[in-house]
This record gives sequence, C-alpha cells and structure tokens, in this order.
Amino acid sequence: MERIKVFLVDRQVLFLQGMRMALSAEDGIEVVGESDKYEEVPSLIETFSPDVVLMDACLPSLRGLDIARQITQRSPGVPVIILTPYEDDDQLFLAIKSGAAAYLSKSITTEELASAIRRVFEGEHPISESFLTKPRVASRVLKQFQDLSLIGKGVEALVAPLSPREIEILGHVADGNSNKQIAHNLKISEQTIKNHITSILRKLDANDRTHAVVLALRHGWISME
Repeated sequence: MERIKVFLVDRQVLFLQGMRMALSAEDGIEVVGESDKYEEVPSLIETFSPDVVLMDACLPSLRGLDIARQITQRSPGVPVIILTPYEDDDQLFLAIKSGAAAYLSKSITTEELASAIRRVFEGEHPISESFLTKPRVASRVLKQFQDLSLIGKGVEALVAPLSPREIEILGHVADGNSNKQIAHNLKISEQTIKNHITSILRKLDANDRTHAVVLALRHGWISME
C-alpha cells in the first residue's frame, strides 16, 4: 500500500508532536519531517519531497500563507493544507491566493484531517468547495484576478479556447472532484483526465486548479450553481 508522505509545519512544537503522533497512527500516512522555523520550510520541502504539506497559518502575521505561496511556486507538485485556529472569509481569500489545496480549522478530528490529506493526495482541492459556497469570498477572488499581473499573460493571451470536454472537466474540478472521480464519472481513463487538466492550465495560463476555476467563472464557462 502506498504511503502518503506528509511534512508538518507549526510554530508550536507541542502541536507538532501531537499531529505527528496522531497521524502516525493512521493507515497509509507517514510523517517524513517537520519544522517550527518557517524560513527553512521551502528548502526542506525540496529535501524531503513530501506528498502533502500540513501548515499552520501562523496568526496574526499569516506567515504560513506566505510560505505556502513559496512552496506552490518552488514545488508546484506538492499540495499545501492550511490549518487555522479559526476560519473566516479573509483568511480563506488569502489561502486561495496562496495556492493552498485545503483550508481547515485546527479543531477538526484526526479522522477528518487524515481524510483531507488523502483527498488532497488524490488531486482534490477542498478549498474550491469552500470558495464556491462563500459568495463574498468568490466575489473578492474574481475581482482580484481581474489584475492581469496575477495571471501572468492574462486570459487574453490564451493559446486556444477550451474545448467542450475541457469545460466539462473543469466543471467537475469546481465541484471538488479528484481526477479519479472525474474519470469514473466520464467513463474515461485517469491519465486522460490528467492530460486535459494539463492542457487547461496551459491554455488559461493558470497557476493551479483553483485558479483555473476562477478564470472559468470570470468568463462564464462554468457557473457557481
């Protein structure tokens, strides 16, 4: 059975120890490293090559969100789960901008955390679900991405418009489905889904799946309903 390699980041050493003990008892999950020094994290991620990073938002400075952004830029294949003492729309907005795959309260159970880790490992982005159910956050994100500096060359520089199949797949992504779930729903191979996702990100010049959903919403290709 493939084990999901997890790297833990939190400024509180006691919380790090608790997470390590709790997750180590979960089948299929292995804690490969941890740190309470945020400035070291991006380079440590490259050294340990984890499958998932679990990171404290580090309030009130939100240092964790800054580091999450660095990780998604330097190690784009490593999803980041943000943990926070409390959830609010402002933090969710910043977590989306950082490229995080999930945004969770520290009050969740070990079982819920393990489930989130497995979902993210499978390619799901639970943060998309949070985004789509928060109209105020959705509005802010859509407005933010009007700034072309945040989307590289901009939507106007698309290589080609999305195909009907790619739009269909992006709709499934917006619903929080993993590549495996989309493949099952559409009755095509998971590799084909991965190929389509790669094509979508390239055509939209998108940083990640959530960014692609935002851009598709802007253009009306998919809806929040």
